[in-house]
Amino acid sequence: MAVTVETLEKLERRITLLIPATDLNAEIETRLKKLSRTVKADGFRPGKVPMSVVAQRYGYSVQNEVMNDKLGQAFASAANEAQLRVAGTPRVTPKDEAPEGQLAFDATFEIYPEVKLGDLSAVEVERVTSDVTDAAIDRTVDILRKQRRTFAQRPAVEGAAETDRVTIDFEGKIDGEPFSGGKAEAFQFIIGEGQMLEQFDKAVRGMKVGESKTFPLQFPEDYHGKDVAGKEADFLVTMKKIEAQHLPELDEPFVKSLGIADGTVEALRADVKKNLEREVKFRVLARNKAAAMDALVKVAELDVPKALIDNELERLVASAREDLKQRGIKDADTAPIPTELFQPQAERRVRLGLVVAELVRSHNLQAKPDQLQAHIEELSQSYEKPAEVMRWYLSDRQRMAEVEAVVIENNVTQHVLSLVKITDKALPFDDLMTA
Repeated sequence: MAVTVETLEKLERRITLLIPATDLNAEIETRLKKLSRTVKADGFRPGKVPMSVVAQRYGYSVQNEVMNDKLGQAFASAANEAQLRVAGTPRVTPKDEAPEGQLAFDATFEIYPEVKLGDLSAVEVERVTSDVTDAAIDRTVDILRKQRRTFAQRPAVEGAAETDRVTIDFEGKIDGEPFSGGKAEAFQFIIGEGQMLEQFDKAVRGMKVGESKTFPLQFPEDYHGKDVAGKEADFLVTMKKIEAQHLPELDEPFVKSLGIADGTVEALRADVKKNLEREVKFRVLARNKAAAMDALVKVAELDVPKALIDNELERLVASAREDLKQRGIKDADTAPIPTELFQPQAERRVRLGLVVAELVRSHNLQAKPDQLQAHIEELSQSYEKPAEVMRWYLSDRQRMAEVEAVVIENNVTQHVLSLVKITDKALPFDDLMTA
């Protein structure tokens, strides 16, 4: 019998599933008999438990199991016959009336939408470029030196200055009352590196070992500690230790310690430039990819299945919980996380995923083997042993699937950018890195 598909609203459909009662009962009996061979019950030897006892104990769960299996098979067969691309899981409800000897159910579900892609040639997209400057290389070399700096205690008569590492005791009070997180002993920070609020940082400059000082501090309105944000506190600080930093000389031993074999500053700068150019390339690609995807969404017309949005919401909430766990938040598994916070993000992700899939299908933008190989090679170049990293990717199907997804997105990006109106913009290196 041909499957009758009823259209309810937009993407929502309904079909009727018929399950012959004889097939259902026969399968239940078969499974109960199989179960009786291994089930244990007091007073009976294994395999000798009466069917009536087995049915009484396990009949309900076996019946549900068989019913779910039969409904799943019936739905898959009906959807296949009607050539439906089902989005999400169907909602199945029993019907009051059914042909004699059969059980009837309504299966309500959504289908994947038809995606209509409009004219991209009328869409304006800003494509950014960026170059690695000598100043950026200088700063990176300075960072490498700072990562290997040492500290030596200053004479007691000298005051704390920029770049010194200080050890202090402090206690803050608001309206004369201590507050959470406002007290610490033997606390270390480096002056001038933004580890503390600017008022605090400035207040300790010039202090000598053994000296105590009280000063007011105004917490910013957007301070992460909500209890003190926007309030003024008085801090008592006692200087315990002052250490001056020493940066290693930019010489051959230092350069070799970074893995540069010939030990020259020129080779170090060349290596730094190569790494920065790789980072710039990925960041520029990410910016341009986002712009291309925005353009794609603008010209696409489609209805988005609610089932897919709900699935994406579940994933986003699960990811948020995992993030809370990583931060050490107590009760992360049960903390209330309103799904509406993620609704716009979920809708956009699903919409974009459907549009990208249609573009890939219609324009043959799948990842080619040589593209996958080239992308893995590029990723591996930033590691000490590229060959091992390549084997690590190639040996795992999940990792290769992630690489394939990135390559497909890159293909889509290039395709979109070849069709839209491009405005090129040279972005300063610092703006790119801090965006």
